[in-house]
Amino acid sequence: MRVTVVGGGLAGSEAAWALAERGVSVTLHEMRPVVRTPAHQTDRLAELVCSNTFKSVETSNAHGLLKAELRLLGSLLLPCADEARVPGGTALAVDRDVFSRLVHERIHAHPRITVVREEVTALPSPGVVATGPLTSDRLAEAISQRLGTGALAFYDAIAPIVAADSLDHDRLYALSRYGKGEGDDYLNCPMSREEYEGFIDALSAADQYAGHDFDAVPYFEGCLPIEEMARRGRETPRFGPMKPVGLSDPRTGREPYAVVQLRREDRAGRMWNLVGFQTRLRIPEQKRVFSMIPGLGDAEFLRYGSIHRNAYLNSPATLGPGLTARDDDRLFFAGQLTGVEGYTESLGTGLLAGTNLARRLEGKDVRVPPPTTMLGALYRYLSEADPKHFQPMNANFGLVEVDGRTEGRKDGKGVRLSKSGKKQRLAEIALADLREWIDAP
Repeated sequence: MRVTVVGGGLAGSEAAWALAERGVSVTLHEMRPVVRTPAHQTDRLAELVCSNTFKSVETSNAHGLLKAELRLLGSLLLPCADEARVPGGTALAVDRDVFSRLVHERIHAHPRITVVREEVTALPSPGVVATGPLTSDRLAEAISQRLGTGALAFYDAIAPIVAADSLDHDRLYALSRYGKGEGDDYLNCPMSREEYEGFIDALSAADQYAGHDFDAVPYFEGCLPIEEMARRGRETPRFGPMKPVGLSDPRTGREPYAVVQLRREDRAGRMWNLVGFQTRLRIPEQKRVFSMIPGLGDAEFLRYGSIHRNAYLNSPATLGPGLTARDDDRLFFAGQLTGVEGYTESLGTGLLAGTNLARRLEGKDVRVPPPTTMLGALYRYLSEADPKHFQPMNANFGLVEVDGRTEGRKDGKGVRLSKSGKKQRLAEIALADLREWIDAP
């Protein structure tokens, strides 16, 4: 049987390779050069259009752990990245041209992969759709008709996420506005007038990310960047996401001058979202300015904010197990289209989509790695996140399930593990669990 993979980017290339290596004949459709995009410069498969780095290779880093997992799973693209590597410290930085040429040549040389240059306008079955943030209008329409008109968004308006264990909880208080909802739905960071004025000064002067022409998105009044609010008037944020009304500090009984609310991002309360803080500030500026918020002085940012063009699915609301269509378990989605951010995350979903489609063709069930692994944790987020607040996510340790093998562990001197030591332990557990999962039937 021949299957169709739509999209010749990172996820599509990885999916096609995974299928072909499992004995499946694949037609890989890439619309370039027949239909061009404003981002790509070449017709090669797996062209990198933004950064030239796949981020850290250290397993104590979330992206490094994910790469280690994907190597165990048989990734094609990571060995190509190794061959194309250029100096970048602990980051896997690559020569873009060499990398895309290596992937392009290996895909074309595989005897079970046929590359076709044309736009696909209907959803295939069996198949994998991995068309990325620049999905063509006609295919986007087909996806919307199949999965529902609210299934597909066309831009990100992402607020930062911070790790719970990095917050100064003595400076915060748990309260929903007017006492509605559960008591710990929100954490509140109260600001005095002096703190607010200093924050607005820093926010207004911070450097913003310019982006590309194709990255431009319209600002809707309901999701303005926080720095755009400040530009419109110093008091504007205080009447928007930083409004203190209904959030009296239970320790004093008084309303603060302004409040930054943190909303629980996961069930375990390990990740918290800065409500209404979507932003186009550069990452170093986000770290500098948002660390001025009371309680966030030493915050670990698990995801930074952004606003850019990015077609993506509301995966928890529209997709089934393993990111399949709910009405067809042989139609998989992969890459940024599913709501993952980053190169390694994209190729990881492509690899797993190809592997699982090969399993489905053999009559086997879809398998997803355990949530103690970085790849499994990403898949759990894509299936279990709150559909009302779903936003794309990158790999981070806040996603990974923590069990008794890590919690409370101490080193040989009886001292609790440091934050970096805990991450290293999580990585050891993840790789051990993944090896066991691979060996299972």
